[in-house]
Amino acid sequence: MIFGRSERGKPPVEPVTLKILVAGGFGVGKTTLVGAVSEIRPLRTEELLTEAGRPVDDTSGVEAKSTTTVAMDFGRITLREDLVLYLFGTPGQERFWFMWDELSEGALGAVVLADTRRLEDCFAAVDYFERRAIPFVVGVNCFEGSARYPEDAVRRALDLDDDVPLVLTDARDRESVKEVLVGVVQHAMTQAARRRSAVTT
Repeated sequence: MIFGRSERGKPPVEPVTLKILVAGGFGVGKTTLVGAVSEIRPLRTEELLTEAGRPVDDTSGVEAKSTTTVAMDFGRITLREDLVLYLFGTPGQERFWFMWDELSEGALGAVVLADTRRLEDCFAAVDYFERRAIPFVVGVNCFEGSARYPEDAVRRALDLDDDVPLVLTDARDRESVKEVLVGVVQHAMTQAARRRSAVTT
């Protein structure tokens, strides 16, 4: 093998790296999603919930949750030889939202995780990405025991535009999460093509 080239004489593939955010409310499964799909040991910034935080941390529906992300989760997944995604999970509680502007810098798109038991908790994430024109996909995390609603009902409840993809997912399942991430990339590319077309016409 010649240095810097593969055995077949082709130059090594330099993968394209893309940044994807994983956002949503407190306890919706962002850390779980990043951990389920990351090919490296995820970087986590979780801290134990404290009594001091009880007045501001609404744990209804997720009473068993004992930790929270205070900065970000980070993971990486190779979708193809030439395509690598860097995943950044955002903190869910309002007092940590100042981190979102830093994390969203340079992002291709985002996953907004939703829990039908606490759907209002993802309103802030939907609004954030809409205001900043960052393409996003809504992933309804199918928790055990949670009610299932028709896609149209969830879409209306979140007041989503017709072109925003909404998919059912299981944040614990690698293949399910991969499908969502592929959907984010495809949606972002479609949006970028539309913008280019609008500029040239």
